[in-house]
Amino acid sequence: MAASDYGGQVFINCPFDGEYARLFEAIVFAIFDCGFRPRCSLETDDGGQIRIDKIFSIISACRLGIHDISRTELDTKNTLPRFNMPLELGVFLGAKRYGRSKQRQKACLILDRESYRYQKFISDIAGQDIRSHGDDPQEAITIVRNWLRSVSPQRPIPGGEAIGNRYRIFRKTMPKMCRRLKWSTSSLTFTDYTWLVAEWLKEAT
Repeated sequence: MAASDYGGQVFINCPFDGEYARLFEAIVFAIFDCGFRPRCSLETDDGGQIRIDKIFSIISACRLGIHDISRTELDTKNTLPRFNMPLELGVFLGAKRYGRSKQRQKACLILDRESYRYQKFISDIAGQDIRSHGDDPQEAITIVRNWLRSVSPQRPIPGGEAIGNRYRIFRKTMPKMCRRLKWSTSSLTFTDYTWLVAEWLKEAT
């Protein structure tokens, strides 16, 4: 998929830590298997670019966005909450509301781990359809698949169960692929992981 394909690019706004990794990797796989291109701030490592400018640029390039606001607990180290995800959701919604014609085509999926939990910490988005994944990768895959199907009904997309089955097969195959490339499965970058997913899907279809 071409990098210039605005309608086919999906911005992912979520935690990037070990505890969330299984959900993140499942969401990335689902996006690819549905025929879209996942984008996030981990894709480039340019020390000369201000982080928020990089996020602005990626959001501008994506018609679609997936925003997981499930991580709001206080950090155990500094006892402060993490607000990056609500901030990036706000940027995305602002681009949709105030941007030019192309930006106003944006659509987003907002995820949390429990239904209505968001009302306790970000009540301003009450009235929007927040989906609960329950920290379950298969549920997250199904939610992402159904949403992508609804916002791009012209695309033939496999069902959530089929994508979940393919994802589990890919997970079993991934260590062998990494050994062949002399990569460590425990230290894959976002670029490494997306390359593996794309290559596996090409061979699997």
